[in-house]
Amino acid sequence: MLGFLGMGLKLDPKEVPSPFIGKPTPAFVLPSLHNTEQTIDNEQLLGKVWLLNVWASWCVACRQEHPLITGLRQREALTLVGLNYKDERNDALQWLKQFDDPYHHIAFDLNGDVGIDYGVYGVPESFLIDKQGRIRFKQIGPFTADIINQQLLPLVAQLQAEP
Repeated sequence: MLGFLGMGLKLDPKEVPSPFIGKPTPAFVLPSLHNTEQTIDNEQLLGKVWLLNVWASWCVACRQEHPLITGLRQREALTLVGLNYKDERNDALQWLKQFDDPYHHIAFDLNGDVGIDYGVYGVPESFLIDKQGRIRFKQIGPFTADIINQQLLPLVAQLQAEP
C-alpha cells in the first residue's frame, strides 16, 4: 500500500494520461460560433493536422493562454479549431473581439456535450489531431511557450510529414 502511495506522490497532476491518445476523435457536429446556420464537424477536418482548443470567455486561464494560441495561428503550422465550451454566444464573441480571434473555425458547445465526449474536465484543454482523425496529444490546462516549442510543434512537424 505504501508503495502505491509513494508512486502516486511522484506523479505530476498536470500529466494525466488520456485514454483518448491514439484513438479516433469523438464525432461531433456543432453550430459555428460566428454563424449559427453553419456547422463544424470533425469529418471536415480529415486530411489536416489540427488542434482542438477548448476555451470559454469566463475562463481566466484561457486569457493567459490566448496569446500563445494567437502565435500558433501566425505560424500557420496547423489548423486551429476552437471549441467554445459552456459559454454564452455574445460573451464569447465579445471576448474574441477584445482579444483577437486566432481560430480557423470555432464550434459552439453551449451545453458542453462535445467537451464531455472528449473527456474535458476543465478549460483550457487542447487536443492535437492527426490527418486520420486520431488524437495524438492532449494538453490539460494552459499551454506554455515551452510546451508549444518542445512538445507540440515538433509533433506537429512530424504529423505534417506523414502521408
